[in-house]
Amino acid sequence: MSKMVRWQPAGDLVSLREAMDRLFEDSWVGARAWNFPSPWTEPALDVFETADQVTVKAAIPGVKPEEVEITITGNLLTISGEAKSETETQDKNYLRRETRMGAFSRMLELPAGLQTDQADAKFENGILTIEFPKAPEIKPKSIKVKAVTNGGSPSKN
Repeated sequence: MSKMVRWQPAGDLVSLREAMDRLFEDSWVGARAWNFPSPWTEPALDVFETADQVTVKAAIPGVKPEEVEITITGNLLTISGEAKSETETQDKNYLRRETRMGAFSRMLELPAGLQTDQADAKFENGILTIEFPKAPEIKPKSIKVKAVTNGGSPSKN
């Protein structure tokens, strides 16, 4: 036995606000749910320091070392280049294509006191590593603490 429900046309109407919310959700949030890749304009960076140097690592897979340009102007580091596409063939029917191709650029302000003229850059397995030695005057220094005896002069221990 089925249950009868009275039709109420006002209940089927959607408010303008709900319609706009749904429109924005479908167009912006939905695009992320479909896994559309974002444009590759800025490679991911890791920047860390040790007592002797600052290291910058950039993930740029699929790029040849000769296609990467590194410039330093003052304290501004720029890593740029272009990932070139493989030769297109007409017999391929892509079901999904997420390989990131095209130009990229990333700028980063470096801390003061680095010897940028002595930087060393290496490229291995899609990771660019740039090491900047610190100037001697900004390297951490340790000072040894001496104990003072009753007479006011440091002990010789």
